[in-house]
Parts: sequence; C-alpha cells; structure tokens
Amino acid sequence: MSALRIGICGGGVGGLAAAIALGRKGHAVTVFEQTPLFKRVGADVNLTPNAVRALDGLAGNVAVSLRDAAARPTHRISRTWDTGEITSMLEMAEAAETRYGAPQLTIHRADLLAALQAEVPASVMRMGVRVTGIEEHGAGGGIVLSGGGVERFDVVIGADGIHSVVRAALLGPDQPEFTGLVSFRAVVPRASLDLPHLDAFTKWWGPTPDMQIVTFPLNRGQETFIFATTAQDDWREESWTLPGDVEELRHVYRDFHPEARALLAACTEVTKSALYVRQPLPFWSRGAVGLLGDACHPMVPFMAQGACMAIEDAVVLARALASVLEGVAPAGVPQALRAYEAARKPRTTRVQEGSRGNEWLKQGGNADWVYGYDAWGVALG
Repeated sequence: MSALRIGICGGGVGGLAAAIALGRKGHAVTVFEQTPLFKRVGADVNLTPNAVRALDGLAGNVAVSLRDAAARPTHRISRTWDTGEITSMLEMAEAAETRYGAPQLTIHRADLLAALQAEVPASVMRMGVRVTGIEEHGAGGGIVLSGGGVERFDVVIGADGIHSVVRAALLGPDQPEFTGLVSFRAVVPRASLDLPHLDAFTKWWGPTPDMQIVTFPLNRGQETFIFATTAQDDWREESWTLPGDVEELRHVYRDFHPEARALLAACTEVTKSALYVRQPLPFWSRGAVGLLGDACHPMVPFMAQGACMAIEDAVVLARALASVLEGVAPAGVPQALRAYEAARKPRTTRVQEGSRGNEWLKQGGNADWVYGYDAWGVALG
C-alpha cells in the first residue's frame, strides 16, 4: 500500500511528536496549528524517563536538543508540608538512565516545542490555520478549516487538546469538568534561593490532597519552577489562565514549612489557572478519525504525566498505522486505530485515575509501571 495521507489537528507536543513518528514510518503528514507562531509562553514540562525514551526513539536531533535545553533532576523527593520530613526519595539522573534507559528532563514547554518543530519539515506545518470541524466518510476524513475549505486525508488525528474539535465531532459537544482546584505557577532565578534539594524534583504534600507545592530545576539548573495548587470552588473567569497574586499564594501556604515558604517568598509574579479534566472516553476513534493526548485523556498534573502520555500516544499511534503499510492490518486504518486504542487506553485511564487520587509516591512505592514503560516495544492491541 502507498503512504497514508494523515492530517493532524493541533501542533502541540503530541501533534508534533506524532508528525515526526508518522513521517519516519513513511506517511505523508500535514499538521494544522491555529497559532501563527510558537511563542515562549505556557507551562514548564516534566519529561519523565518513559517520555524521554519515547522521544529518543524519534532519532534526528531531538534527544540532543532536549538535553541541551533541559535540567536533569537528581532525585524525586516527597516532603511533608509542616515538618519537612522526607517520606520518599527516588534517585534519578544516572540511576534513571541505568534503570529505565533514559533520564528525567525538566524543560520549558517552548524549548520542547522548538526541539520537536526543528524535526518537522516546514512543508508539513500549516501554521495560523484553525480547524472548525471534521467530515467523516468511508475511506477517510475531511478537515474543515475556518475559511470554509475542506482538506481530505486517509487518516485524521485530533491532537487539539481539551477543547478538541475532533473529539466533539466523534462524541458530541460537552464541557470539561472543573476540578474545584486552581494552580499557581512561577519561575524564579536559582541564585535567589538558598535552600536544599534545588537540583531535585520535590513535591511538598499538603494537609489535604488539594494542597501541594512542586518544584524542579529549569534551564540547565539556572532557574527553579514552582507549581502549587489549592481548592477554589468559585472560579468564574472565562479565561483558564490569569495573572495571579503573589500575596494570595503566600497566604494560602502560610502554615507550610519555612523552606516551602521561602520558595514562595522568592516569587515576584505568578500565573493562576483553573484545572479541568474529563472522565475516560468510551472510545478514541471511529472509522479513520482518532484522538491522542489531552483530546482523549486530559488529566490533572499531580503525576506530571499529561505531556508524557501524549508523547507515548504519538509513538504507539505511528507503530499501529505502520501496520497498514506493512499489510499486517488487513482491515486497514480503522483496525490500526483500534489497536492503538487497545494498547494505550488501559494505561492512560490508570494514570488519569492515579493523578486525580493524588497519592502516587507520597510514601514511596513502585515508579516502574510509569517510568519503565516502553512505547516503542509495548504490544499493540
């Protein structure tokens, strides 16, 4: 069979990783991204070994670019909010490479996107183009663009996030669920902090599951990223992310350990965001149209796996669709998309549920089922 023509809606982390993986499997890919130009905005990303191993398999310069821009945490540490007691400490860095085949990397989302976009031919990217709908037909799908045109492909993939137009086309319109939680995010210079464990990924577990502070190094260790959450049932803003109030952040965590409070004392500005989720979907594909990443399994960030799951999806999807070219999937694209879903859905559902429960590694435990996953070798359903 000749190469499949694949249209990807969304040029974020999952969409770009899918474009690279699918292109290297021999498919003809087009990515539609509504942003005209990627800017240095957005959250910072924790790439755990499972995601780094998946990205390393994309070849090209991705692995080198990531390591040049990222920090490499020495440990993953859990601490108690008031006493500062360390309740678990998992060695990362070289130990993670030995155990899982890849390190943990913490990186600004813009640097991750830049590393991925550099591996996607410019002819593949359609920047500043908004997708407004999907047309399904027997042998493929059509992507409806904001100007009214329709572009047809053998496969259509929705990598367009929690507001996914593709997901709405498959399952109908709905609204994501507000968790009742908001998050604060800040980045401070490393030089402004005189605290232990700044080279580690550290999670301060609060008195209730809705309160926590997470910190990790960024920009080759020159900066420290701070993420904190708290309950707020009365979020009524139309925008999901707004400028935050540093004094509000400090007040919320006023009873935390002095070292935790010192982190917040160094913040000069913060953003404030509402956290939304969806329940696991009944299916991810229909015919030749499928989903990946937040379009099908958005999750709260308490296991730091949102971007990691999208990257894993991209690799497994590319492997599944390669079976169409190889003649292994005699029923073609629909069978390949079902195989992809069967391979991925149990894992992403478990991570969604674990993230919402927010107990993972609080007192230690097994990280292997998350960090040891091999997207390039896992059996297809």
